[in-house]
Amino acid sequence: MAASRRTLVILYALHSWAGIVTGLLLFIVCFSGSVVVFKNEIDLWANPSLRALPHVAQPVGPDLVLNNLAEYYPGSKVESLWYPDGINPAWTAFIKRADNPERMKIAVRADTGEVVGPVDSELGQFFRMIHVFLFFGPRWIVGFLGVAMFFLIVSGFVIHRKILKELFTARWRKSLRVTGSDLHKSLGVWGLVFHLMIAFTGAWLGLAPVFERSYSYVSGGGGARPAAMMMRNNALDRPMQMASVGALLKQAQHDMPGLQPNRIALRDVGKPNASVTFFGQVDDLWFSNARITYQGGRFKEKNDPRQNGFWSQFNGLMEPLHFGDYGGIVLKWLYFLIGLSPALLSLSGTLLWIERRKLRQRNRAGVVGAQHV
Repeated sequence: MAASRRTLVILYALHSWAGIVTGLLLFIVCFSGSVVVFKNEIDLWANPSLRALPHVAQPVGPDLVLNNLAEYYPGSKVESLWYPDGINPAWTAFIKRADNPERMKIAVRADTGEVVGPVDSELGQFFRMIHVFLFFGPRWIVGFLGVAMFFLIVSGFVIHRKILKELFTARWRKSLRVTGSDLHKSLGVWGLVFHLMIAFTGAWLGLAPVFERSYSYVSGGGGARPAAMMMRNNALDRPMQMASVGALLKQAQHDMPGLQPNRIALRDVGKPNASVTFFGQVDDLWFSNARITYQGGRFKEKNDPRQNGFWSQFNGLMEPLHFGDYGGIVLKWLYFLIGLSPALLSLSGTLLWIERRKLRQRNRAGVVGAQHV
């Protein structure tokens, strides 16, 4: 019993200090994460020019979009194209102009291919940058916060093992500290499964790429230069007409049957080694981590989760589970409302720690005062 009591005391101390150290960052990440569920809706709301565009069942092809962008912005480089979807009615292009090193987000009509112009606001993307990168750091920082959140949830549940018996009890007539403590524990238990899922998927998304790169480097893959880097020579710098993206799309859907692209990444357009990658979903799966790449007009590589086994499919589940973009608007509202609770937990936990610290200081002061009487 003594050992168990000592373990709980240590766990409580670790829980408290982990919460204090990460509390502010967890609040920022969790609050922005609940908002970013509506990223696309926010971007649309913040851009009246997009809201006025019609939704079409069959948008124009990528070749027309690229040709119109080349005419509208001569000398620019298109880095990626995003397909219209159920929320955003327009093609979205990210380009770099020759006279402006900063990347621009351009909207193109889905019904005619006409260039609308720069997107006025990226408020939704702003919240995503805060949530995924804390707006300044690498993603592994947020991954470590996911680990901290997971530890806080598990340790809090272990510390307050009796909370399940008192789940519907809040001592409203007690002090503010006691009432706040009851609400803090209840809030953590009510959203326990959801919180664990968000913490685990967030940690996985932030840290899995780091472990993969580390493993590749240790196993010898990190020392080899990619073939594309070794191929560079003067011939690659001579302009050349890139193969039709539309033709490559048809080839991609042949090489990966059931591919439903939602994004196209472009690199070195106009050169013999021009790279085109199609991202999207495939039939029979509801998550979207399929990918196929062509370089110089020839097949280079692909990621078909239907063929790559369990871990590829497991990895593909992480992002939709974390961001809640696999369902409709009702699911997004659930993610938003329940997603606010970790932010409230980090805030309430910090306030409770400060209140307990003040109480201990008052008690010590009282003891010292009594000793001098």
